[in-house]
Amino acid sequence: MPETHADGSEHAHQHSDHHLCANLFGCGDEKGTGVIREDIKDAAFGHRARDSLLHMDEVDQESLDGYLSARGHWRRKFLQASSFMGALAAVEPWFARLARAQEPAARPGRSSDAGGRVHVVPSTKETVRLGVFDANLAPILTIDSGEIISFPDTWSHFLNEMQPGVPIDTLAKLRVDNPGKGPHSIIGPIAVNKAEPGDVLEIRYERIRPYEWGAVFNNPGALGTGLLPQDYAQGQVKYVDLDLRAMTSEFLPNITIPLKPFQGTLGVAPPDGYFPPLSPGVTSSVPPGPHAGNLDLSDLSEGSTLYIPVWKPGALVYTGDSHAVQGDGEISLTALETRMKELRIKVILHKQKNMAWPVAETDSHWIIMGLDKDLNAAMTLAARNAIKFLATRAKIGELDAYALCSIAVSFRVTQVVDIVRGVHALIPKSIFAPELRREMTMV
Repeated sequence: MPETHADGSEHAHQHSDHHLCANLFGCGDEKGTGVIREDIKDAAFGHRARDSLLHMDEVDQESLDGYLSARGHWRRKFLQASSFMGALAAVEPWFARLARAQEPAARPGRSSDAGGRVHVVPSTKETVRLGVFDANLAPILTIDSGEIISFPDTWSHFLNEMQPGVPIDTLAKLRVDNPGKGPHSIIGPIAVNKAEPGDVLEIRYERIRPYEWGAVFNNPGALGTGLLPQDYAQGQVKYVDLDLRAMTSEFLPNITIPLKPFQGTLGVAPPDGYFPPLSPGVTSSVPPGPHAGNLDLSDLSEGSTLYIPVWKPGALVYTGDSHAVQGDGEISLTALETRMKELRIKVILHKQKNMAWPVAETDSHWIIMGLDKDLNAAMTLAARNAIKFLATRAKIGELDAYALCSIAVSFRVTQVVDIVRGVHALIPKSIFAPELRREMTMV
């Protein structure tokens, strides 16, 4: 278990429920009702061969094994960096013994930072959850506002179960024994002292450092995942080396991709009733929502900030799904999945700000989210949230904010593969006079 370290260096329409969130950023009809319907809940307990793939964005290894393209290749760096045995240890005692035999034990450490007290949370079988936010668990760590969390050697999300030489019956058994779960691994929960519903967490991404490899894949079309399963019957896994000095990767000869590492998932425990629970207090970690979670927002790179409404006492922070780079849309199902050598975040608690949806901020933009199973509804919500943001922060009329969104704000598809689709509105800070820009604070 992680330890606490004492060393420190440092929408325009009205709705009867608007009072729940001060009518900010689209709260109202869209605050959660029907975003994920009972069909999704039922799918979680369907045919085991699919292993609830409509509910979880995971790999069905038994089906994948017969379809993978020979174009996928295994690299020694990948084998050295991926902690497969550690991932299996989270769900199977036998693998725990293997993990202890194969790898040195990861223990909590301590460090100091000029920005505040630092807590180190390694990825272990005690700290990593597979596929769910579980509000019933005791926190693995409790921190105070202003403190820093360092996550060294994060697990690699999907890739933990994709090592060569693992018997197919072992992988099948993992799925039978863990219905509704899979290798969507997340670290948590981490509680924040004095956090309560109505508060907001400010998450500052201070350091994001990936390993030297990554992989992108699509499932076989029969599994129905990704944007175009009907077009591509064959699945593929493609491995890519990362040049961390140049911050690029060679996708193919003569095709070089600039890297922009970020965490696909960072969020808090969801509000009750927003998602149909898998069991009381337990919800899927796949779909994003008002708790943030699996946003897959590529702008949340090093130096950015994410503001998340708190829905449960203690907030209960989770993170995972490490990415080296992603295009908006994430259409095949995955970004360039990797592990992080270190993710470091600073957590600041703001009392009773009553935001309804997560908002991101970079040096150049405010980023407003819209999330819904229907992409059109997600676009509508993003627009309403952006209008409300501009009206309240820039102190302009909503008709002017509507017009400003049409001529100066870019709306982009965040992702379309995690049950709930995302649209994010990019509001450029440069269009506002410096005095006004300084006044347009999030919290």
